Amino acid sequence: MTDEVLHVQAHGVSMVIDARGGGLPRVLHWGEALGDLPAHELSRVSEAVSRQAAPGTLDAAWQLSVLPQEGDGWTGRPGLQVRRDGVLHHCRWHGAAASVDATDDGARCRVTAEDAASALRLEWNVSIEAGGVVWVDVGLSVGDDESADAATYEIDWLEATLPVPTSTTHLTTFDGRWTREKRPVTTGMPAGSTVRQSRRGRPGHDTPVFFIASVDEPRWRSGSLWATHLAWSSDATYRLDHITDAVTLIGAGELLRPGEMVLRAGQAYRAPRAAFVWAPAGFDAMAGSLHTWMRQRPQHPHTPRPLTLNTWEAVYFDHDPATIEALAERAAAIGIERFVLDDGWFLGRRDDTTSLGDWVVDPAVWPAGLGPLAAKVHDLGMEFGLWFEPEMISADSETARAHPDWLLHDPGHLEHDPALSWRTQYVIDLANPDAYRHVRGQMDALIGELGIDFIKWDHNRDLTESVHAGRPGTHAQMRAVYRLIADLKSAHPGLEIESCSSGGARTDLGIMEVCDRVWASDSNDPVERQDIQRWTGLLLPPELMGAHVGPTESHSSGRVTDLSYRMATSLLGSAGFEWDILQCTDDEVDVLRRFADLYRELRPVVHGGTVVHPELRDPAWRVTGFVAPDARRAVVIAATVASLEDARAERLRIPGLQPLRTYRVRVRREIGAAKYGWIAPEWFVSGEITLSGAVLERVGLQLPTLWPVQAFVLDLEVL
Repeated sequence: MTDEVLHVQAHGVSMVIDARGGGLPRVLHWGEALGDLPAHELSRVSEAVSRQAAPGTLDAAWQLSVLPQEGDGWTGRPGLQVRRDGVLHHCRWHGAAASVDATDDGARCRVTAEDAASALRLEWNVSIEAGGVVWVDVGLSVGDDESADAATYEIDWLEATLPVPTSTTHLTTFDGRWTREKRPVTTGMPAGSTVRQSRRGRPGHDTPVFFIASVDEPRWRSGSLWATHLAWSSDATYRLDHITDAVTLIGAGELLRPGEMVLRAGQAYRAPRAAFVWAPAGFDAMAGSLHTWMRQRPQHPHTPRPLTLNTWEAVYFDHDPATIEALAERAAAIGIERFVLDDGWFLGRRDDTTSLGDWVVDPAVWPAGLGPLAAKVHDLGMEFGLWFEPEMISADSETARAHPDWLLHDPGHLEHDPALSWRTQYVIDLANPDAYRHVRGQMDALIGELGIDFIKWDHNRDLTESVHAGRPGTHAQMRAVYRLIADLKSAHPGLEIESCSSGGARTDLGIMEVCDRVWASDSNDPVERQDIQRWTGLLLPPELMGAHVGPTESHSSGRVTDLSYRMATSLLGSAGFEWDILQCTDDEVDVLRRFADLYRELRPVVHGGTVVHPELRDPAWRVTGFVAPDARRAVVIAATVASLEDARAERLRIPGLQPLRTYRVRVRREIGAAKYGWIAPEWFVSGEITLSGAVLERVGLQLPTLWPVQAFVLDLEVL
């Protein structure tokens, strides 16, 4: 038993946890670091935020426990709902023990408790890790000792929650659709319990991504906010409880279907981890915390992110070996570092209606196999990548005909209810050991044979009525996917994998535990990409976000844009091309070479710096900066997505620089010059100016009156 107030503090963040008395501990504070507090001061924190003294009007709990329930007098959504032998069970936690452990990389608190009325055991862990990111990890188990009963425990949900100040006034979450992911939605703080769920078997293009509670409407550079994100790549619940007589909670957890998670003696369920971020100064501070955490992971990519060419929008399913080899030669001459062959290479795959699950090279298209292409790509000095969609299966495939029981649906649906297909494809049940061995075996053989360096791992449909072994199978499927990716990477050290799910429908910190990059969207329209990449960057640092230059006329929107604009937009992430560069003119090829050189020069700053978003009033501007850790160099990419409101544009103030150092500011025109109208400041026309960091941040640069859909790149370096 613990009977004290605990202080967990690291990386500029504090949590005060009251573990006194019976039941589970209560979080009294999560936010700004409090410094070293003596024990008597900690106890006074509890007094300072306690409910009124007796005879108060409420007998129920005032400060909610780490797992709030109805038994606490809580009228919001319970943190846990479980059924014992089919009947709703109310846990009464006792014997709770809490301990704090401080380490070099953070601080942790572990809470364990037992249910007085059943064999259930609870473990709740919280850790403050790099960047001040707070991770909450919750698990339930059923005892298997002599006292354990024979009951079954069906978990409806087990969710992580933390309190946020009642002074928060707004909730921000996200919505979207295919080719327009990550659309922010901010509303006034809703009353009562608010829940958003994903039931797609993947987060989806309309995933909430975060629940963000803020004081006033959130801004990029100012304002306090508290956010949560679930590190899980399948069905999820995001929740907020704004109850008039209790603290406000935010949280998240896995969405489980009835009967999906049933425990018996000796079994356990570990909920997906939830990340919580407190930010004192807007979205940039929040993103900075998450980027810091991501970059300290042992598996985070530490080699320069290769300039990539993907063949999809260049050839689609028209796989002519001579053309694709010519494309590889042109790519290498330009300076491409990774060449990826997309969909269409495997048995019978002439369109998107067949062949998924048959991961064998089609001899009708590639009579010599893919070996010569892979060897040529490697000889040209590039990495070789290949497209797979390992979680899917086509009805028209050798695998499905031989193993109809491998579908993650009732096999009868294939005959009686073909509407359950999506994009004429089904899902293969990777929790089935035989199906798992089949997919892993075919992929493993090709990776080894061809020396594959990179996999574009696609996932092009939602999961519907998923059934595994007679039960809902979404949870088991996702765990099998994680395991498959990890197995392949373990067997092939150095292999990198990109998470693509019809674009950005599976972008989360769960998939990033095993993947090295995301494909942010199937849209290569650079105007749409400006916002898609901006908001994806709230979660992921730019080096993990694929951002490619598409064709002059976007294949997803029909919009026509300048090459310079498309390139500037690509520089915001891990750059590449999705374009038939064999059709480029000689002048365009020269520009592509200059772009490749510029990308290699600037990527250490873009992929290792702090991301900043200067505040501008005009909604037409999209300005993103990247400041090196020592602030001796910075890159700023300024773009317009519409016509400017004023003839005289605003000043650009660049945050994060060293105020007393002098910077040379250059307009990098290797990608071409931006078009402008009435106002063209001297520094912009000449392409260079020298100013102190203080002037650049506090006075600013007069922006030119750019035309709609134009962009330029600034390179700042300390003299």
